[in-house]
Amino acid sequence: MEWEELYKKKLVSPDEAILNINSQSRIVVAHACAEPKILVDALVKNKEHFENSEIVHMVAMGKAEYVNSDMKKHFTHNALFAGASTRKAVQDGRADFTTCYFHEVPKLFKEGYLKVDVALIQTSLPDEHGNCSMGISIDYIKSASENAKLIIAQVNKHMPRTMGDSFIHVSDIDYIVEHSEPLIELCPPKIGDIEKAIGKNCASLVEDGSTLQLGIGAIPDAALLFLKDKKNLGIHSEMISDGVLDLVKSGVINNKAKNFHTGKMIVTFVMGTKALYDYVDNNPLVEFHPVDYVNNPIIIANNDKMISINSCVQIDLTGQICSESIGYNQISGVGGQVDFVRGATMSRGGKSIIAIPSTAAKGKISRIVSVLDEGAIVTTSRNDVDYIVTEYGIARLKGKTLKERGRVLIGISHPDFRDELINIWEERYRCKF
Repeated sequence: MEWEELYKKKLVSPDEAILNINSQSRIVVAHACAEPKILVDALVKNKEHFENSEIVHMVAMGKAEYVNSDMKKHFTHNALFAGASTRKAVQDGRADFTTCYFHEVPKLFKEGYLKVDVALIQTSLPDEHGNCSMGISIDYIKSASENAKLIIAQVNKHMPRTMGDSFIHVSDIDYIVEHSEPLIELCPPKIGDIEKAIGKNCASLVEDGSTLQLGIGAIPDAALLFLKDKKNLGIHSEMISDGVLDLVKSGVINNKAKNFHTGKMIVTFVMGTKALYDYVDNNPLVEFHPVDYVNNPIIIANNDKMISINSCVQIDLTGQICSESIGYNQISGVGGQVDFVRGATMSRGGKSIIAIPSTAAKGKISRIVSVLDEGAIVTTSRNDVDYIVTEYGIARLKGKTLKERGRVLIGISHPDFRDELINIWEERYRCKF
């Protein structure tokens, strides 16, 4: 049977597709801005069909109504990353959280730690061979699809056809829902003076010919503002956003100096505006691969002069990094931070950077603390940490003693908190600062 005929046979309405899912199933939803909104809406609409069904994903960019209190008997959410729309449910016990490194999520599906009953995906239109691209998020959903008993796809003409290991054939999809709508967008963050100061400090550590991994938010975007005089930068990153586009257009990011995947940007997902989605559409210079490849520290380390830039919630004077909780409250997840900290550290000429504002709560709380808050999670161990950057400077921790670490971290803390930190340091180590 030709793929066109197969495609037509598999066409159903959103409700018909969702009602083919058995109750008590584990349902894995495509990540971030690739969330198939029409399918998730149909899932919630048909809640009475479901009892104790588990919904698994990382960052939800949609409404996430399945975590509402009235959904308790129908759906349980298992968060692999607590995002803005789901963290309250995790904190209140209406949802649960599975901790894992981002690069290991596909392993959870492949090896049966989390057996996948259903994958809800969103794809591009099929090409002339019947291949649909999973578009802007390949990450864990490629593995989820390959290990699912049932695959339901929202086919959307607005989904970019991305290159790399991003394709699924029509014959491998069980039900197809044609529904075209604009993709979820993430607007660029506002960059203030503090972020600019931090970004400038980060950029000073980037040499010509470096390969970059950038987290999400104002600080990574601010770092990009100060890279305009650099030459031959590359990208190997779990994600990119609109901030890279100006540097690509100006030729600063050209991937020519990369010794690994030369000439290509390597990513596992993107989050941004239509301008970014248009750029990656059918663009052979940007390759999307599953996260167990892109975020594997051994793969990352193949890039010489690999630079990772991430952020955190708190750091203590020994270098322990908390990036995912405020006390006992889970606010995000491990994500790819540790993957890239380790990969960059193993890279020849690589640097791992944790960049943070020196304070939180409008200057009332220091992010550099004597000890982490009670219940705070150590995301990145002190053994892995290399560079810490604030608006007040750069501290390199690798190879330093506990006393030396405390000294350099206090040196980049906010002046309002330095005397207190110095007193604690002197009491702890019984010597003068």
